[in-house]
Amino acid sequence: MSIESIVKEFQAVAASPARQLDNYKAAGKKVIGVLPYYAPEELVYAAGMVPMGIWGSNTKTISKAKEYCATFYCTIAQLALEMLLDGTMDKLDGVITPTICDTLRPMSQNIRVSMKKLNKMPTIFLAHPQNRKPAYGLKFCIDQYTNVKTALEEISGAPITDEALKEAIKVYNASRAARREFVKLAGEHCGVITPTLRSAVLKAAWFMLKDEYTAKLNELNAELKALPVCDWKGTKVVTSGIICDNPTLLKIFEDNHIAIAADDVAHESRSFRVDVPENDDPMMALALQFAAQDYDVLLYDEHSSSNRRGEYVANLVKESGAQGLVLFMQQFCDPEEMEYPYLKKALDAAGVPHIKLGVDQQMRDFGQASTAIQAFADVLEMAK
Repeated sequence: MSIESIVKEFQAVAASPARQLDNYKAAGKKVIGVLPYYAPEELVYAAGMVPMGIWGSNTKTISKAKEYCATFYCTIAQLALEMLLDGTMDKLDGVITPTICDTLRPMSQNIRVSMKKLNKMPTIFLAHPQNRKPAYGLKFCIDQYTNVKTALEEISGAPITDEALKEAIKVYNASRAARREFVKLAGEHCGVITPTLRSAVLKAAWFMLKDEYTAKLNELNAELKALPVCDWKGTKVVTSGIICDNPTLLKIFEDNHIAIAADDVAHESRSFRVDVPENDDPMMALALQFAAQDYDVLLYDEHSSSNRRGEYVANLVKESGAQGLVLFMQQFCDPEEMEYPYLKKALDAAGVPHIKLGVDQQMRDFGQASTAIQAFADVLEMAK
């Protein structure tokens, strides 16, 4: 298949997760919704069910969720609940609600209460440890994952065996490797893989069974590797933030000849940066993977006296060959707002130009963002 036809398949999935849900249900599969982030999807896969990411929506309007949410909740959380309330996700057989930030913690209870009140799907609560590396943190993580495992077994009607979980880990590690390769190839072939297409390919992973997705992505990677490296005449940036998947916003990058060399985005590379160890204890392996997650604004850093995350992001820009960084700052995201001075300090110290764009999923007017991106492109071009 051609690059264009493969990418179109990913675009179709990314644009219509509800249709993808319908397809899996029509095939007789059970589907579990998974809110952001760091949820052990391998458990869902090992149970013979389909994990489906829920990261809000760029097209819906918040209405029903206002009954449960404070106005200062981020739109990702509000729109996730909106889709669970308005019927969009009614075919789900359950939903996992991680509580990785101060908004997702109360949101998990809003979802639990609303789903029970409306007699919809079971809600599976997941609390990750912040002290995730010590032995007691690993034990807490395993206990939490075991609770998730038990709930999934009740929904599927069958036990999740160690053998099935080990196989799921292999499938997911292969998928993570393929996505890391795609990110690298996309940066080398940015004349072919535009920011909009790059986003669609990575976004589709949240709505497909990982073996199906990886097989298709490996086809795309093989086609990209056969091309000569692009002699890109524009500029390149690294993107950072929770999510930046709005096609209208990403099109502004393309209009200003800006390519994405790499990313530090939770919805994208952060989700597949770390593999799960393939050892004899798969539950411990999943806990060890979470313990190994690092350089994330939402995770506790025991080396808090240093600016490791800021330095990591600055180094990512330099190592990727980008000229600058674009930070997509979610409105009402306190952790990102509190971290920004430290990130800015590290970027300034490394001589990395950057801009900060305030975004949310209810944005419909991109005039200010367009002006800021155009001006940033001019600055980067002059500095080349």
